[in-house]
Amino acid sequence: MIEIQNVHKSFGDLEVVKGVTMNVNKGEVVSIIGGSGSGKSTLLMCINGLETIQRGSIRVDGIEVHAKGTNLDKLRRRIGIVFQQWNAFAHLTVLENVMLAPRLVLKLSRSEAEAVAVKQLKHVGLGDKLKVYPGRLSGGQQQRMAIARALAMSPDYMLFDEATSALDPQLVGEVLDTMRLLAEEGMTMILVTHEIKFAKEVSDRVAFFHKGVIHEIGSPDQVIGNPQKPETVQFLKSVL
Repeated sequence: MIEIQNVHKSFGDLEVVKGVTMNVNKGEVVSIIGGSGSGKSTLLMCINGLETIQRGSIRVDGIEVHAKGTNLDKLRRRIGIVFQQWNAFAHLTVLENVMLAPRLVLKLSRSEAEAVAVKQLKHVGLGDKLKVYPGRLSGGQQQRMAIARALAMSPDYMLFDEATSALDPQLVGEVLDTMRLLAEEGMTMILVTHEIKFAKEVSDRVAFFHKGVIHEIGSPDQVIGNPQKPETVQFLKSVL
């Protein structure tokens, strides 16, 4: 379970997250929607400990992410994150890219890491691209490789930060299909996304962020299908 309590995050004088409280249960898919600058991506960074917080608390299975004694490297093994950009090592093959973290962080042997990497690459539909270099992949394939790389660490949670926003429209579907598969398999996920129809389809709950706070949170039918707040209505009109 991820527990977020009254979290505040500022960059200098600019407060980006303004007292957000929400919980995400094991096996749940929660989508976060909202305009640019509403604090969505920043909250993901705070959950993973990539950004500090000024006030509040974030706990992952009871572990306080921002406590001084927390081993963030160990905690991040349990929280996979996929960004807008895939950031692959161009000089390594697809297989070698996915093997890297299990070898360096989990200290798996080469054969163990290779077995894990092959399994996850097949999982995301890239079993035929093992020896290919990232530069020869399409954007959608590179993003699926990034998902496989995160899954190779056997995380309990997956965070997606607008994973399709840098892709050409015709490549978005293959990445969404991979994310849909993970949801169907019961992976606990928090998705920051502009893909509203996808969020409605796969989410247990949807949170609408506006100016650093949660304006509405509830089932997809509630928040997307029958929004109550004028800010939510206006946002959905602009994107649907």
